[in-house]
Amino acid sequence: MGILLSKPEAAEMFSRWTDTYDVYAPVRKEGEGCFSDTDVIRYDRVTSLDDIVWDKKSDYSFKETLLHINETLFYYTEDQTLVPKGPERDILIFLRACDLHGVKRLDEIYLRNGYEDFYYARIRERAHFILMGCESTCESGFCVSMGTNRAENYDGYLKLDGDRVCADFPWEELAKLAPEGIKADVTPDYVTENKEKVTLPRNLSNATFENEIWKEYGERCIGCGRCNFVCPTCTCFTMQDIFYRDNPKAGERRRVWASCQVDGYTDMAGGLGYRKTQGERMRFKVMHKIYDYEKRFGYPMCVGCGRCDDGCPEYISYSNCINRLAKEESEQ
Repeated sequence: MGILLSKPEAAEMFSRWTDTYDVYAPVRKEGEGCFSDTDVIRYDRVTSLDDIVWDKKSDYSFKETLLHINETLFYYTEDQTLVPKGPERDILIFLRACDLHGVKRLDEIYLRNGYEDFYYARIRERAHFILMGCESTCESGFCVSMGTNRAENYDGYLKLDGDRVCADFPWEELAKLAPEGIKADVTPDYVTENKEKVTLPRNLSNATFENEIWKEYGERCIGCGRCNFVCPTCTCFTMQDIFYRDNPKAGERRRVWASCQVDGYTDMAGGLGYRKTQGERMRFKVMHKIYDYEKRFGYPMCVGCGRCDDGCPEYISYSNCINRLAKEESEQ
C-alpha cells in the first residue's frame, strides 16, 4: 500500500529528507559531456525533486556515490596514520531496478568475498535506496534478459505522475517523514521487453578463452576504459601514494578507479605483465562478467544496463559479443 501526494506535499517531504539525509540522484550536467556542446547525466547531491532526471538513464551509474572515484584511505606522517572519517549522515540514492541489482554485485565483492572492505562497509551501512521506475525500455539495456528489470529490496519508491507523486515506503523511517497523503496501491513501473535482447551462453569452458572473437574485438578496442568506468558492477582500483611538497615524509594513500582494459593495469614488479593485448583484456572483462563471477556466486555479474555499449567510442557492443558466443555455442 502506497500514497498519492500533491507536488507541494512531495516538495515538503523532500525538504525533510534533505534535512535528515544526503540525497543523491542522476542530474543533468550541461556542457560536461565528451564535447563542449554535450550534456552528461551522472550522480550528484540534490535538494529538490526537480533536480532529478527521471526520463533518461544516467550515463554513469550510482556507483560513484558508494565508491568514490578518488578516495583517501589514510593520511600518514613519519610515525602515525589517520583514517579519515566516514559519512556523518545516512544517504538516500535514487536508482533504477538494474542498478539496484548492481548494489547486490558490489556487496558480494566488497562484503562477502572472503573479507569485508572497511571503507565500503561503513558507507554501505548508511545507504538507502529509492527506486525509480522504468515506464519504457532504454535503447541499449537488456535488463529483461538478465532478470534485473524488477527489484524488490528498495527502501522507497517514487514516481512523478502529472501533478501528483506516487510513493511507497517499505522502510518505516522514510514513512515517518512522509505526509499522510491518499492511500493507494502503488506498484513500481517495470519494463517487460527490451529492444536489445541477450542470450547467455550456458556451456562456457576454458576453450572459450581461445576463441578468435577476442582477437577481432581487440583490434577495435583502444583501451580507454570507459566501459569499466560507467559500469555499475566493475570494482577494480589502483593505489596511489601522495607525498606532500612541504613535507615529503607526510602524505596520503588513495585508491582510484582503474580499468582492466588500460595499459599497465596488470604490470608487476620486475617488468612482468599479463593480458598485454586488447583482445586478452576484452576476453578477461567479458568472461569475468558472465563466467568467472557466476561460478563463484551463482549468477552473472552483468546487470544489463547497456552503459558499456553507450559509452564505447569504438562502438564495440558487449551485448553483441555475448550473443555471438551463445550462437557459436548452439552451433557446436
